[in-house]
Amino acid sequence: MEITFSLEEIDSAAKQILSHNVKKTMLFHAGMGVGKTTLIKAIARQLGVTSMTSSPTFSLVNEYETEAGDTLYHFDLYRLNSETEAYDMGLDEYFYSGNLCLIEWPEKTPNLIPLDHTSITIKQLPDGKRHLTVK
Repeated sequence: MEITFSLEEIDSAAKQILSHNVKKTMLFHAGMGVGKTTLIKAIARQLGVTSMTSSPTFSLVNEYETEAGDTLYHFDLYRLNSETEAYDMGLDEYFYSGNLCLIEWPEKTPNLIPLDHTSITIKQLPDGKRHLTVK
């Protein structure tokens, strides 16, 4: 699936993503500042997360509860130095917990990512819109 959207249309894009039969582990691929965290916030809103969502850049993971009482984990792995560091922190246990895991910078831990995942690639277009591909 491919979607092109403006930031004003991000909630609609998030809704389309969630209707696409996504896996419990979702990987977000994009350059710095393209909108990974903003899209994840929109997905969290669509799932009924009402608490304040923010980037877990320094904590690596934020945990949220959805309206349905499900747990959602939001990871920002940008500051990881190695897969060993991730493994020592127990990140693999989160990834295989059965809870929804939304992961920014998954290329930092390629050997820990579950094989059964959804991959979302975001690109910023010259007009400011975003184009994403869901696989």
